[in-house]
Amino acid sequence: MAYELKTKETDHSVIEFIELLTNEKKKADAYQLLDIFTETTGYTAKMWGPSIIGFGSYHYRYASGHEGDAPLVGFSPRKAKISLYFAPGDESREELLKKFGKHTTGKACVYINKMADIDVDVLKALIHQSVVFLKRVYP
Repeated sequence: MAYELKTKETDHSVIEFIELLTNEKKKADAYQLLDIFTETTGYTAKMWGPSIIGFGSYHYRYASGHEGDAPLVGFSPRKAKISLYFAPGDESREELLKKFGKHTTGKACVYINKMADIDVDVLKALIHQSVVFLKRVYP
């Protein structure tokens, strides 16, 4: 049985999704992130699955044969924390994260509580680094 990806680009409205957020501070942060990601990538925001706002896309194929499409970068204003999606990339990502501000990390995600905790210039550099890395690895 083929694995069905849950995180696919949809035609749902990014603005409607943000407007449904009940926490006003998180909503304001989501709009700020929307502006920063749009300006930094040059891509229009699209919904990926029910809750990820993604920018650009790339097609990946692993040695196992698993393949699919994913946004180059994105974010999701979740209840607990805001998830930022960047490519794991190279050592430059780790150097940038040292200057980023208050955050935690997962494999490809960086989690923040609020925009006030981070350095916006470092965020822009992380977005740029991720896009460049993914375009190089998945031309």
